[in-house]
Amino acid sequence: MMSQQEDNQELPLERAQQSLLIAGDPHGTFTPLNQAAYERNPEHMIVLGDFGLATSFEAALHAAVTTTNVSWIHGNHDVDQEAEYDALFEGSYAANSLHGRVSTLSGIRVAGLGGHFQGSVWHPDTGVKWATREMFVKHMGKGNRWRGGLPLKKRAAIWWEDYQSLWDQRADVLVSHEAPACHPHGHAAIDELAEAMGAKLIIHGHVHCSYTFDYADRDLRVIGVGIAGVSDASGAVIVPGEQDEHRGAILRSAMEQRDDLPNGTLVVQGGTHHRAGGMRCSACAP
Repeated sequence: MMSQQEDNQELPLERAQQSLLIAGDPHGTFTPLNQAAYERNPEHMIVLGDFGLATSFEAALHAAVTTTNVSWIHGNHDVDQEAEYDALFEGSYAANSLHGRVSTLSGIRVAGLGGHFQGSVWHPDTGVKWATREMFVKHMGKGNRWRGGLPLKKRAAIWWEDYQSLWDQRADVLVSHEAPACHPHGHAAIDELAEAMGAKLIIHGHVHCSYTFDYADRDLRVIGVGIAGVSDASGAVIVPGEQDEHRGAILRSAMEQRDDLPNGTLVVQGGTHHRAGGMRCSACAP
């Protein structure tokens, strides 16, 4: 029989559902996340990258940062312009990045993996070309360096050294910009990292679709958050993403037609779809 102490103890994912709001890629649209933060007053909000900052972080997310604790990971578009890079990586909220580490938010261990796979650095389909930033910079021409180091675009790459450093740590939740293997544009390397870390929940952006997916063969849930959308850590959509209808239809169709996607239960646009004919994708491990 469960003791009273055990009965009253909150599980990490139950705690996450009560305390976290997740903002999908804003791409310059900050009203939804600001309004959701103000109205819901969560303990924490996590933004999934691709900010599109035309001003400072604290100006664009004013209502959010004055209401709650805001953390973030970067996306592939946060290096499109030097000014956008500086507003995010060099601004007053730079230290709130979750990338490459495990942070404890309200008792929940959250691992962050920002950026996207680049074939010239590392892509799960083609392998590792440059394991570390130091190796890359050492072998590149000095004329190609930006501010004395990595080229601007390469600062949004997912580097093998970051992935490997997370692999041996423990987390309850993995927050990534890239999608895992349950999405047709996802990568099984994201699933494998979550499982290695003991995470039972993956939250991601990048593919601009709000959905949840529960794997049939393991205790792992995925939450995707749409462009400029907001969801909570249970996957409930608070603010629909701007492209949810279109992207959701594409995802649902892929689940019905493709044989290379995993088995599980997809919830998208209020509909539930069970998949039982897919195959689990393999992924590399350090």
